[in-house]
Amino acid sequence: MSAMLTIAKREFRSYFDSPLAYVVICLSFFALGLMYFMLNGGFWQADRSSIERLFEYAPMGLSFLVVPVVTMRLIAEERRSGTLEMLITLPVKDSDVVLGKYLGALGLVMVLVVATLVYPIGMFKVPWNLGPLDTGPVLSGYIGLILFSAAAVSIGLLVSSFAESQAVAFFITFFVLAALWFFDNAAQSLSASGGGFASFLAAVLQYVSFQTRLGGFWRGLIDSRDVIFFLSVTVLALFVAFRALERRKWA
Repeated sequence: MSAMLTIAKREFRSYFDSPLAYVVICLSFFALGLMYFMLNGGFWQADRSSIERLFEYAPMGLSFLVVPVVTMRLIAEERRSGTLEMLITLPVKDSDVVLGKYLGALGLVMVLVVATLVYPIGMFKVPWNLGPLDTGPVLSGYIGLILFSAAAVSIGLLVSSFAESQAVAFFITFFVLAALWFFDNAAQSLSASGGGFASFLAAVLQYVSFQTRLGGFWRGLIDSRDVIFFLSVTVLALFVAFRALERRKWA
């Protein structure tokens, strides 16, 4: 446990030892602010006290920018620099290496998630008070965002464990998370076209779509099936990443 926490702390601090964390945080908040206040009419056209748009746009920003950038270096950079071989020969478990790097990356993503509290607090508490805010959907929305972040970071770590370079890891993670997000749109198009196989494929795509799974959280509904889905994706991705590292150790 101590080895895992040591690796996690080292990984987390390494983000702030370079401009990476600051650039990611600033770009993320700038993009989220533009989408929240300007995209499709923005918050001011919603005509109700709700931050549902925040939970719709935040996962997109995490999928398309934050998670690929944060996770691309986890294993791929260790492999490129030649320090991976040294790391896996140290008297630490492979699971400590995988979980330590995972927790370090997830910690940075959680900093961004917690920082988004400035929206509900600043707009509906202090310094502004734009009206009463239903805290139920806010709480469930953040629970969904945390579960989504955990699954997305685990997928990024998995990709990084197989990729040979940071650039490859970035683009593969980007496309995988983008596909998992837009599967819902593809499912709706297939459902509209009709047909037996098209309906079956639409059901499959909708089942694995992150956008579909998060929909209930946005509306204040916490479905145990959605919670289990995100936790299962997280555990499965971490397990495969562990096996990939273990196989490299004995290769």
